[in-house]
Amino acid sequence: MTLRQTAEAHPGLVHLALAMGGFAIGTTEFAAMSLEPDLARGLGIDAPTVGHVISAYALGVVVGAPTIAVLSARMSRRTLLIGLMALFAIGNTLSALAPSYGWMLAFRFLAGLPHGAYFGIASLVAASLVPADRRTQAVGRVMLGLTVATIVGVPFATLLGQIASWRWVFALVGVLALTTATLVALLAPIDAPDRNASPLRELGALKRKQVWLTLATGAIGFGGMFAVYTYLASTLMDVTGVSPRMVPVVLAVFGVGMTIGNLVVPRFADKALMPTAGALLLWSAGALALYPLAAGNVTTMTLDVFAIGLGGALGTVLQTRLMDVAGDAQALAAAMNHSAFNTANAIGPWLGGLAIAGGLGWTSTGIVGCALALGGLAIWAVSLAVQRGGFGLSRGAQALRGNG
Repeated sequence: MTLRQTAEAHPGLVHLALAMGGFAIGTTEFAAMSLEPDLARGLGIDAPTVGHVISAYALGVVVGAPTIAVLSARMSRRTLLIGLMALFAIGNTLSALAPSYGWMLAFRFLAGLPHGAYFGIASLVAASLVPADRRTQAVGRVMLGLTVATIVGVPFATLLGQIASWRWVFALVGVLALTTATLVALLAPIDAPDRNASPLRELGALKRKQVWLTLATGAIGFGGMFAVYTYLASTLMDVTGVSPRMVPVVLAVFGVGMTIGNLVVPRFADKALMPTAGALLLWSAGALALYPLAAGNVTTMTLDVFAIGLGGALGTVLQTRLMDVAGDAQALAAAMNHSAFNTANAIGPWLGGLAIAGGLGWTSTGIVGCALALGGLAIWAVSLAVQRGGFGLSRGAQALRGNG
């Protein structure tokens, strides 16, 4: 893809527009968890069944990310981003109007389809507007929308759902998505599709062992954070002994940690990408290992939750790593990063739930999370060994600069 003179597009404004899309996605994804009781009452189902609504969205992400990336290989990235946000707006607006549980499942699946592809393509566009040594910082700015959503968007959406209705939350996200599509149309540089692009070329990413190793690092290593976050509210009330009103505060501290991580860590990643990824996995393993020890006191618990949130920058770092190893199959590899993280969102809570059900207590999720972070670190070590051995490493960054 050849961009028109990028001087015509202000990188900061484009990054802001793309981050708004991330804010909309983050708000609907995390707010759906906090609105479980309201969804249950509104749809006439029990609380465990509401989990299927959340799973339907995640399934849409996993299916949609690679499918859309392959089928849209010959589309311009600007046009694709506008279309993805339009689809996201439709999915959320229909969710607001869902008349029954069955329709809600279908609409949440639809809303999840553009999630991974949007972040993947948005990251490629953001990185293409800055020098190569600032790519990770550009990707981090796009991801800031997602992290800020955990601080501002989710608490506001939860309050809106309690005061008015959960339907207004999904309607609001639909408006945010349409606003993003409009801003992208106004601010993003006009581009022409890559004449050499094709679905077959995108599928070539699946032949690259470094792509699979990077995706596996995220799918396993990031699972530790989700193992803890999913059961954090219950742990705070049953183990730490805080009041329900304190729970949103600690959850917001987690979001602050993720936001600061995405502001600071990319600066190191742009200088030493793989070492930064390894350091983040070690950091996460340590913070998660301390979780059972910190849970007994609200101060230590809050500090540890902040530290765990900092490790969330791994997503941004691995996004840039995929640019380096995907060669000319950039779109598919970038989109699949979010399929990998939704896989982590399934593995972490599942294993954490098994530990709790096995009688190990709420804080056992920290040990499960530590084990997953160390598992991701082991895969990272294999990837690094393959790279140093000269096997399978391609300079995707050059392809990014030359083709899009």
